[in-house]
Amino acid sequence: MTKARILAIDTCTESCSSALLCDGDIISQSQLAPREHAKLLLPMVQQLLADAQMSLSQLDAIAFGRGPGSFTGVRIGTATAQGLAFGADLPVLPISTLQALARQGYRLSGIEQQLAAIDARMNEMYLGAYRHLDGDMVAVAKERVCPPEHWREIIESAPATSDWYATGSGWNAYLATLGELPSNVTCHADDLFPLAEDMVALAEFAWARGEAVDAALAQPVYLRDTVTWKKLPGRE
Repeated sequence: MTKARILAIDTCTESCSSALLCDGDIISQSQLAPREHAKLLLPMVQQLLADAQMSLSQLDAIAFGRGPGSFTGVRIGTATAQGLAFGADLPVLPISTLQALARQGYRLSGIEQQLAAIDARMNEMYLGAYRHLDGDMVAVAKERVCPPEHWREIIESAPATSDWYATGSGWNAYLATLGELPSNVTCHADDLFPLAEDMVALAEFAWARGEAVDAALAQPVYLRDTVTWKKLPGRE
C-alpha cells in the first residue's frame, strides 16, 4: 500500500476527534464533548500537526467523518474538512462513521464481522454491517436508518455459525426492547463512538484505491434527510 500523510477529523457524534497518519504511524486526540465540537476541533488539529512538526501543506489528503450522525455534527466536520482542504489545496476522503465504528469494534474484539449502530433518536438507529479484510472494513450490507429490530435481517442472511460483534450507541439505547440476543452476537458493554484514529486507517485504504475527491465535492451522508423534510408542513 502506498504510504500517505493523512489528517482525519470527526464530529458526527458526541465524540470530537482528530488523528494524523504519517509514515505508517498514527497519533490522535479525542474528547467526549457534545455541543463543543466547533470549539475543540481546530485546536486539536493544530496540536497534532505541531506534535508531528508538520504543516497542512505537507499532507496528501484530509479525511473526515461524512456521517451518518447528528445533523449539526456532520455539517461541522464536512465544512471544517473543506475549509482546511481549500486552504492547503488538498483533496478529501469522506469516511463512513459506521465503518469507522466497525473498525473500532474489531480492534477491541478481534471478531471479524461487526454490526455498527449509532442512536438516531426517534426510536431508530443508523446501522451498518462490515467484515474485516486485511486491515480494511468491507460493507456486507447497505447502511440504513431503521427501527432497532431490523438488525436481525442482516444476520439472518449470513451463515448461522457466523459470529458478530455489536458496537455503538445504538445498541445500548435500544437493547432493552430487543430481547435476548442470539448466541452468535456479542454486544459491547458500553457506548462507543466513531474515532478519527479508525477513520485515518480506513482513509489509507481509500487513498490507495484512488477515492480522494476535490474538496468542493465533499458530501455529507445523513441517511435521514428526506424523513426530516417530510416532517415540515408543506414539505413532501
